[in-house]
Amino acid sequence: MEVKNQTPAWLDESHPNFLRWNRARELSIERGKYVHSIVNQKVQTNKLSVLDLGSGEGGTSIVFAENNFVVSLDLSLVRLKRQILDVISSESSNEKSSTNNRNGFLSEFIPIFSGFEMTSIKNPLNLARVNGTALQLPFANNSFDLIIIQDVIEHLTDINEFYFEVKRVLKTNGTIYLSTPNKFSIFNFFSDPHFGIPMISVMKREPIKKYVLKYFRKNDFDRNDIAQLFSLNELINLFKNDFDISLHTKFSVQELFTGNKGIVWSDFHLKLIEMCKFLKLDWLLNKIANDNLGIINKYFTPTFYITLKKLSHQLHELTLNNNS
Repeated sequence: MEVKNQTPAWLDESHPNFLRWNRARELSIERGKYVHSIVNQKVQTNKLSVLDLGSGEGGTSIVFAENNFVVSLDLSLVRLKRQILDVISSESSNEKSSTNNRNGFLSEFIPIFSGFEMTSIKNPLNLARVNGTALQLPFANNSFDLIIIQDVIEHLTDINEFYFEVKRVLKTNGTIYLSTPNKFSIFNFFSDPHFGIPMISVMKREPIKKYVLKYFRKNDFDRNDIAQLFSLNELINLFKNDFDISLHTKFSVQELFTGNKGIVWSDFHLKLIEMCKFLKLDWLLNKIANDNLGIINKYFTPTFYITLKKLSHQLHELTLNNNS
């Protein structure tokens, strides 16, 4: 699971996507603040146990660690080391994540919430880094109040295992924040958010590797985490049995046109925003943006920003009866 010693593609300055990825890294804190602004609409973000799943540069973990206990988990040990804090090794976390050991792991890290002490912005005492995989989380059942899944789900190779794990470690009535690009967005069709190449947003992982990466991105051909995007219907079908689903498209569009830097970083989408402002279309987009599960969000919204509230069994049965 640990990253090899060679320079990863996302740090390779010769890679065609380097500038895009580097811009996203530089905006890590801003992206975290944006996530916080959405989550705070659904739950009071204070004294929570938070799992930042696939934490990347760690900006979101730092933002949430100001008032909560956060576990920053990432598959890449390189990324975790860049977050400037001691890391629990993959060997340790894998050992803890066995069936016999899962029930005791998180208790070793979650402190009693009786006043937080901060040593620095990047090294809060209430933040732990863990090298591990989303497909075998080394935590006890019902460990977290909040799980953040920021631009991660499209890279996972086993969605069923991922779903089982996040549902297992999330507390009853806990919340998931999920962001992921829209498979059927017309904007992503013309410029895929990961590679900037037309049409591949609607393709599955193996055809992308076989017909696109083999010829246009040879350095990425051996990667197992090539993004395979989700449609809105696919996400609804995945989560609907256990979660109450809320979209935050209207808020994201408002933030986008008021200058929030934590939302967009690809050249195509940045130029598109500037063009909309120049043509004075921002008022129209703000007007038509909505949080409904309809045409706008299915075929236009570039990125889904979703909160998912885990339902208790009783509440879930009531919801099913009301919908039947």
